[in-house]
Amino acid sequence: MKAVILNKDFKLEDGFTEKPQPKAHEVLIHIKASGFNPIDYQMLENELERKLISSPILGRELSGIVVEKGNNVTQFNIGDEVFCGSGSMGSNGTYAEYISVPEAIVSLKPKNISFEQAASIPSAGLTSLQIFKRLKLQPEQTILITGAAGGVGSFLIKILLAHQIENFVVTVGSEQNKQMLLNLGLKDHQIINYKEENLVNNILKANQQQLFDIGIDLVGNYMSEVTAEVLKINGTYVDVTALVTHEAHELLFNKGALIMNISNYTYGMVKQYDYYKNSLEEIKQFIENGSIVPSQHKIIGTLSLETVLKAHSMLKNNQTQGHKLIMQNS
Repeated sequence: MKAVILNKDFKLEDGFTEKPQPKAHEVLIHIKASGFNPIDYQMLENELERKLISSPILGRELSGIVVEKGNNVTQFNIGDEVFCGSGSMGSNGTYAEYISVPEAIVSLKPKNISFEQAASIPSAGLTSLQIFKRLKLQPEQTILITGAAGGVGSFLIKILLAHQIENFVVTVGSEQNKQMLLNLGLKDHQIINYKEENLVNNILKANQQQLFDIGIDLVGNYMSEVTAEVLKINGTYVDVTALVTHEAHELLFNKGALIMNISNYTYGMVKQYDYYKNSLEEIKQFIENGSIVPSQHKIIGTLSLETVLKAHSMLKNNQTQGHKLIMQNS
């Protein structure tokens, strides 16, 4: 099968490899579309993320059609349209024509959306739903969300609004991203441009000069320090990036903050596969009943090294303009 492969020099290249064969509890999926995530290029550059590489073929989320199944598969039939976040649990990554994955992490695709839309959901959807469920939010709690226009941020906001939770402030970096969030239903005063002067004061002003109960940091680095600064004593800092600076960590410790680490990888590591299926099926219901619509997506090419490198560059340089980047397969 055709694939984009990581070679021995740790460089990506176009190539071919054998089509995987599904094991007893696996389904073989012909990939129709796959989504790109920051972790895809971070695996090539970051020592922490590099440890997650389990195949020379990268890529972690997909939609497609079941074309073969193992002898013990009971939940899917040949021809089923499905989607999943394969993570490190598949035979290979999603920069390929086919992938074999445990049926326990797969869900039927929402009926009312395309393969491309479905491929935009798993990583952001799973992360957002995990944040929402673990926080057990109360209506009176105040929330800051940094990097709100990205895949996780915009999906999380949709989940919050679907549950009538509106007491939050967000940061964005452009007028275009601000408009995208206004279109989701946010009010102007809830949206702060992190590039403007007096960022901390602007964030606090949007929260009536009060510190926040919860900071959901989807950016890390400098924004982890900003989030820590505007958090209440004994507040909750939600870390999705593992990019908390030393200064932020010290301030969070001094404030007695609870640090909640969010990781989808955790469940795959201990083979708790029901987390993936159950979460995707819950998201599927949200989408099919109209409570949530998929994120905006941008198709940037078909399966090739050129498409992958273009996507990695756009992610690294913040050029997605609030869109999920998608690669189509034949």
